[in-house]
Amino acid sequence: MENIKIFTRLISNELHLQEHAVENTLKLLDEGCTIPFISRYRKERTGGLDEVQITAISNRCEQLQEIAKRKDTVIKTITEQEKMTPELRKRIDDCWDSTTLEDIYLPYKPKRRTRAQVAREQGLEPLATILMMQREANPERAAQRFVVGDVSDIATALRGAQDIIAEQVSEDERSRNQVRSAFRREAFIESKVVKSKKDTDEAQKYSDYFEWEEPLKRCSSHRLLAMRRGESEGILRVSITIDDDEAIQRMQRNYVRGNGPCQRLVAEAVEDGYKRLLAPSIETEFMNLSKEKADEEAIRVFAENLRQLLLSAPLGQKRVMGIDPGFRTGCKVVCLDAQGNLLHHEAIFPHPPVNHRMQATVHVQQMIKDYDIEAIAIGNGTASRETKEFIADALAKPAPTVYVVSEDGASVYSASKVARDEFPDEDVTVRGAVSIGRRLMDPLAELVKIDPKSIGVGQYQHDVDQTMLKHSLDQTVESCVNLVGVNLNTASQHLLTYVSGLGPVLAQNIVNYRKENGAFTSRAQLKKVPRLGPAAYQQCAGFLRIPDAKNPLDNSAVHPESYHVVEQMAKDQGCSVSDLINNKSTREGIDIKRYITDEVGLPTLTDIMKELEKPGRDPREQIEAFEFDSSVQTIDDLHEGMELPGIVTNITNFGAFVDIGVHQDGLVHVSQLADRYVSDPTQVVRLHQHVRVRVIGVDLRRQRISLSMKGVKK
Repeated sequence: MENIKIFTRLISNELHLQEHAVENTLKLLDEGCTIPFISRYRKERTGGLDEVQITAISNRCEQLQEIAKRKDTVIKTITEQEKMTPELRKRIDDCWDSTTLEDIYLPYKPKRRTRAQVAREQGLEPLATILMMQREANPERAAQRFVVGDVSDIATALRGAQDIIAEQVSEDERSRNQVRSAFRREAFIESKVVKSKKDTDEAQKYSDYFEWEEPLKRCSSHRLLAMRRGESEGILRVSITIDDDEAIQRMQRNYVRGNGPCQRLVAEAVEDGYKRLLAPSIETEFMNLSKEKADEEAIRVFAENLRQLLLSAPLGQKRVMGIDPGFRTGCKVVCLDAQGNLLHHEAIFPHPPVNHRMQATVHVQQMIKDYDIEAIAIGNGTASRETKEFIADALAKPAPTVYVVSEDGASVYSASKVARDEFPDEDVTVRGAVSIGRRLMDPLAELVKIDPKSIGVGQYQHDVDQTMLKHSLDQTVESCVNLVGVNLNTASQHLLTYVSGLGPVLAQNIVNYRKENGAFTSRAQLKKVPRLGPAAYQQCAGFLRIPDAKNPLDNSAVHPESYHVVEQMAKDQGCSVSDLINNKSTREGIDIKRYITDEVGLPTLTDIMKELEKPGRDPREQIEAFEFDSSVQTIDDLHEGMELPGIVTNITNFGAFVDIGVHQDGLVHVSQLADRYVSDPTQVVRLHQHVRVRVIGVDLRRQRISLSMKGVKK
């Protein structure tokens, strides 16, 4: 990697990390190692950096590489203009800030034919220099010499010279930094409604921003993104402003020396340069910067929500009935085996308008018996509560446990290529019900098949930078998949895609190998998979599990490269590896410092001992059933002061949305999350958490419910 020493120094200073740790991390990334692999199996080289730190290093390295590419373009362009000097080249080489680099480049940047460029072509640059020196007592007389060709009179000559001065001032780094500093300190963001749209229905959701103004530095990401969305829809006009008169006076003090006719002309040119060129440029810059910051914050919230959703508690390998509820079209019911394979499906009609409740009861009871159903998953959409109540009435004792499952994105999955490949002979309703059932068994394995933007846990996800969003969400999915680990013999091609070192092609090759050769019996068999070479094997092996493997370490997070260490431990204790895993007292007799070598350090040995204690441990929590308050069915049943159970469905910067069973989520504003100040809602609540809330407001007209968790007993 070029510039590795420079990148190491810059990243180390910015992130406050040891230089050797940053340098080694950059080298590992450059070698093709994944973030999960580095954080789990290369702790000695990174000094124990975690995934968050390694991700930050990786992201910043990518930004610096983009700046390096931009510098190459800048150097090439200026050199071709024959304007490169040793001093200028050194400034560019030493610059690693994109804004500063663009300021350096601006005077040399090819641009459209400006008023200043026209004036230069007319030979008026010397006149501009005369005016800027501010020594000429009679600028009109000086301008007379330039009245030739297209310059028809003295006024035209002076205007052209002023245009050149205005552009010079607007491109001067000192001027730009001065105005930039003013925007940073005192800029206000303003939002006004487009008058012709004010009374339209689509404008009402932006009514809070019809006449809005606040300091830019205090504007939260969700407000800024809301205003920008309103602007893109033609409802709002958004601007960022400072005190123009004060800014102009500050700039004029930099360029105007004394009083006189030249000074007056320069002062006018400075004002024109500020209003026409500099202020709009810096406003655009701050519009973009504030949008980038808002995007970063919204993406951070989305990624954290996605992480919590993917790491939701799994039921595990149980025989499940999945139900996609509905009224007119009925409830689509599927029966799945413990591996999630579809065994049976049919539709039942227990609700109006069909009302075949008795027939539906008989069919449900028969399916539970025929397929030995152990749990029931009901989607949380339309008719969810009514279906749950019907199922409760229909079940004979002892009954399977009933769970309500989020069905966000199930319809997207059911119409996707992944679903068509899995169930080419079934319609979208069957596929959707299967997805609901599988989500209960293993949320992670099922949700990776769906575009994260469709899962319903974001904040303005369609308004943020889509490339940055995809990059962050892909990293999040990869992190979660590798944190949990993947069953090599049951994982879908889609799930395997996110395993460290794999990808769509190798994942498909693994699935094909399973079909042709049967289940894997050891990790070493992975080396026989077509195109899965030593590098990919090293990256993926530790994250793939084989529950019934001959070697018990194949069902653990111990990497094959460390098997010899465990085998030596077992040999020294006079037992087998299985005995070592099953016997706590035997493990306690091991002095791990005896096994430290140049390749295997204390961090790796500590991880190995933790893994031997609980090999293949699932880091996710245990699943819990949930019941809504039976007395509350619709928003009309709510009144202030009620305390109700609920499920957190989405977390944003401004609070958490909670499903209380009335087909409309309520909002617990960030100020109502706890009896203390809360800056980050994710520190107080997590997605799908079971909470108790108090109703503090109901707006029937706008279908809005305000909730509080302050002072509510859990």
